[in-house]
Amino acid sequence: MRNDHRYAGKFRIGREIEVNRLGYGGMQLTGKGVWGDAPDRENAKNVLRAALDAGVNFIDTADSYGPHTNETLIADALFPYPQDLLIATKGGFERTGPNQWRVNGNPEHIRQAIEGSLKRLKRDVIDLWQLHRIDSRFPVEETLGPVVDAVKAGKIRYVGLSEVDVEQIKLAEKTVPIVSIQNLYNLGNRQWENVLDYTIERGMAFIPWYPLASGPEKLKTKISGIAGRHNATTAQIALAWLLKRAPNILLIPGTSSLQHLEENMQGGNIQLSDEDFKALS
Repeated sequence: MRNDHRYAGKFRIGREIEVNRLGYGGMQLTGKGVWGDAPDRENAKNVLRAALDAGVNFIDTADSYGPHTNETLIADALFPYPQDLLIATKGGFERTGPNQWRVNGNPEHIRQAIEGSLKRLKRDVIDLWQLHRIDSRFPVEETLGPVVDAVKAGKIRYVGLSEVDVEQIKLAEKTVPIVSIQNLYNLGNRQWENVLDYTIERGMAFIPWYPLASGPEKLKTKISGIAGRHNATTAQIALAWLLKRAPNILLIPGTSSLQHLEENMQGGNIQLSDEDFKALS
């Protein structure tokens, strides 16, 4: 199933670790409401292995997916890991049930989250650890204290943030270097345009979550016309648009289906013309 993803290209995280811009997000390999393990664990492992076969070397997960089950699944499926595989994880949420997400920026919680992720992923060092959300109950430098310690101890290589505005990024940068931002962003929702522009300026990776959303109905008509011309699906056009939007965008579409995985991967083989891109933008 290996594709050349010839239009996806590569990006260097922290200007050092080169990854293919078409990655994979593990969140869907859990139970309903991102709670509990993947209902079909063997299939989930096959999807992860197929992603690697297709050229993926950037996988995004979090300790809160399951919680904990997603990291364990990734290790069960892929350990010992290929040398060029970057696994990014996140901490800073507590889970109390399906679809329940509680922000916890308590430094003690963060410290435990980092140690737990290292164990479950069977890693001595997390290449990219991301703060899942900033907790307004704690100054961000306090929340990031254990992260700084882990970086100094060689347990975390790079640090990212999720769902933040430019001011929050600047504030965090006073405590620890930030190499990536993971915010909601897709064809239909571009509220974080200024954050994307900031990451471009700063050489940071921008990782849109929910990348496959195609947005309002009036956009869908446009997309289907363009998709028809490219002999592609709506989802593939949504991914191709993101890849063309900026060279620092890393995509992490998630799926529990081998067929969808293959379809998403093909999105890297579609090159939108400037006219197509303008029409969708």
